[in-house]
Amino acid sequence: MKYITLTLVIFLLISCKNEKSEDKNLTSDKFYMPAEYEKQDAVWLGWSDYPPYQKPFLDITKALYPKIPIKVISNNQASLERLKDTLTSLNLDIAKFQFSIIPDNRYWMRDHGATYVINGKGEKKVVDFGWTLYGNKEWLENYYKGNKDSVDIYYKQALGKTGMVDSIMGAVENLKSIKTDVNMEGGSIEVNGKGTLIQSESVTFQRNPGKSREYLESELKRVLGVSNIIWLKSGLVEDGFWWNKIYDNYYGWGVSGHTDEFVRFVNDSTILLAWVDESEKDLNPINKWNYERMSANLKILENTKDQDGKPFKIIKFPLPDPIYLKTNVTESDNNSSVVFKNWTVGKNWGPNKNQLKVGDSINWVAASSYLNYLVTNDLVLMSTYIDQGSSFEKEEKVKKIMKEVFPNRELILLDVMTINYNGGGIHCSTQQEPSVKNN
Repeated sequence: MKYITLTLVIFLLISCKNEKSEDKNLTSDKFYMPAEYEKQDAVWLGWSDYPPYQKPFLDITKALYPKIPIKVISNNQASLERLKDTLTSLNLDIAKFQFSIIPDNRYWMRDHGATYVINGKGEKKVVDFGWTLYGNKEWLENYYKGNKDSVDIYYKQALGKTGMVDSIMGAVENLKSIKTDVNMEGGSIEVNGKGTLIQSESVTFQRNPGKSREYLESELKRVLGVSNIIWLKSGLVEDGFWWNKIYDNYYGWGVSGHTDEFVRFVNDSTILLAWVDESEKDLNPINKWNYERMSANLKILENTKDQDGKPFKIIKFPLPDPIYLKTNVTESDNNSSVVFKNWTVGKNWGPNKNQLKVGDSINWVAASSYLNYLVTNDLVLMSTYIDQGSSFEKEEKVKKIMKEVFPNRELILLDVMTINYNGGGIHCSTQQEPSVKNN
């Protein structure tokens, strides 16, 4: 009897302790970034007049429309009116959307858009990261071989006012901003909402020259409310640095290794990692290099603990077979068509000025990854690649894993190749706004 009584007392003490700890967390005034799979108030999208971006935008919009409020940013009034007419023609009630006009907004809302943080008192803020247009200055320095005047002119033009979009988004919602001098894109921020952040050295250090690892960690902990930072080495080969040569005559667009292409949390202790099966690693150089890079990342994750000192469960998540478009170099590119099979590569694309010659044969590699998906309320949006020749068996395996890790969410697959060829995907096109926790 005394053992039963003692057990009951211990149980009650532990319960009280946990209850107090939980109450403390729920009422904490410390701001932190919630995980993407937590409840959301809305999803933000950026409307672009560039035709190849419009079908993916509309397909994403139609999939989200029944599930969650959508907030859209346009560059100007005329462009916004064209969007409203298009949405109306699709029988979507524009009264259910929130529209904003912010100059120099871009399509890739994930990267320059607001990163939201919340606390346990029901408050919400946005993090105002620095913006370098994916490290564009370094690319320009290489392209113009260090010609400072050319670099300065084109870098200023390229940046525009896009770096202000995140704080303006906060102002639209009457939210305060947390400012930092760290340059960061949303596509390279992966959190589990409990204190752990995964990001990529190839992105974070390139965007922040001269800043030490210690300083970057201290700032990321301060603005994102994390306590545990995991540094992975490199992303996918297809996600190189701007327009880049991968090997031979294989080129592609990229941003130097965003996490949303190769590593994602599905809950606070489980990670999906992009993977090439050993039986396929020697089929082509892309597979070989991705196998090597992801193997290195796997070792890091296997030897890393979460914010509470516990190991992660890691699920190897198949990559689609490499997808590329056979095309040619022309005097100027012809890529405003919504049919990407008609696209060409402009001779001025680089990666070095005058490197490409008219008539050159180019294999344009798409930034294709099943991991560039969006999780929102009751829904997961993910890319499909079967029509592009990727393995049916792989896609079935991917779908099976997604249904296992997100059992209560509908899975919708979308063909977004026109944005994959431009270096991004569904996740890059969106930015979730989390719900606050009022307690």
